[in-house]
Amino acid sequence: MKPRIVDDATLRALAERFGTPLFVYDAATITARAAELLEARDAGRGFDVVRYAQKANPNLSLARLLLQRGCALDAVSSGELRRALALACDPRDVSYCADLFDDDALQLVTRHPFQLVAGSPDMLERYAAAAPPRRDIALRINPGFGHGHDAKVATGGEQSKHGIWHAELARVVDRARELGLRVTGLHVHIGSGSDLEHLARASAAVVEAAEVVRDSLEMLSCGGGLPIPYRDSEVRFDVPRFLAHWNRARMRIEERVGRALRLEVEPGRFLVAEAGLLLARVLGTKRSAKSAFVFLDAGFHNLLRPALYGAYHKLSLVGRDAEPREPQVVAGPLCESADVFTQEKHGRIVARELPRARAGDLCCIHDTGAYAAAMASGYNSQLLAAEVMLHNGRARLVRARQTIDQLLRPELECLE
Repeated sequence: MKPRIVDDATLRALAERFGTPLFVYDAATITARAAELLEARDAGRGFDVVRYAQKANPNLSLARLLLQRGCALDAVSSGELRRALALACDPRDVSYCADLFDDDALQLVTRHPFQLVAGSPDMLERYAAAAPPRRDIALRINPGFGHGHDAKVATGGEQSKHGIWHAELARVVDRARELGLRVTGLHVHIGSGSDLEHLARASAAVVEAAEVVRDSLEMLSCGGGLPIPYRDSEVRFDVPRFLAHWNRARMRIEERVGRALRLEVEPGRFLVAEAGLLLARVLGTKRSAKSAFVFLDAGFHNLLRPALYGAYHKLSLVGRDAEPREPQVVAGPLCESADVFTQEKHGRIVARELPRARAGDLCCIHDTGAYAAAMASGYNSQLLAAEVMLHNGRARLVRARQTIDQLLRPELECLE
């Protein structure tokens, strides 16, 4: 069983101080996950660059913590590029990896020397025409297969919108050269929450692709997608074995090109998911002919993953671990049938064994540091939850709870 990152007394105190729903992040857990990847780098022939994928959780305090620990940043939108600039990052340490440019993103990458990782041929035309500050680029390839914890997060294969199709790579590289661009990097990311077997298979695909750019290749990126154990029965991802697969691929390519290559990795979930808890208050309970329902003040406007993917998150009632358990369906407050935390794929509702919940109880939803607050919405005019970080035993607010004035003001200002 995974250790609790926050004790019950602290959770009660946080709920009293900041209210619920509340995201709680533990800085020590983030630091420990980063160390697993950074120590491999420091030991030699590890990951030369560890980029934090901001899309997992864009909170500036989390990103700053990882920057202070030696990570770089990955951005997939103009907004994430602007977050990096707000943190005073050296643009050379920030990668923009996308399949398109909107006008704002194109303006930013041609004003600042961000590393471009292009996932579509069209991007090269617009980039080259805009007189960019750097002419070296990387290409994201679609190796022809993908894999992830759900079909919706597989980012490779014939039906994926991501990356340059592997059979088109030579043509795209030739066009890049015609445009005066130098392809110095190859990037592959096949999906989120993938397993070691498929992630290792991606390394073999990069070995083949490297032949096309052997004259200019300097960098390999194995993307992200590193999983975490959401269930107590799941084992931790084997970082050393993952690195060993990529090191073998790197050495094979280095033998062919005759020079050392830089190896990058860009995890998001792996770094921050386990560091986060979503703390919610039980508002009430009721029964139907078949089910006992528990209603929380948090819903899929705070944590979309169960509704979107049928994703599993461990649930617990604060201070009641030792009590007898019974099956209960845990749901949110939204006027939406999908607003249920205890569901599987295709919307199948499954009760979870918990102590009998009572109004006023605190419910803890675990492993919500990634793809929770990042995907939050104002559905049903709900307010965005507050976020706090625990660091050396002290709680610091890192995002204030949205107010009703902040929700309504942009619309009120437009009323005639």
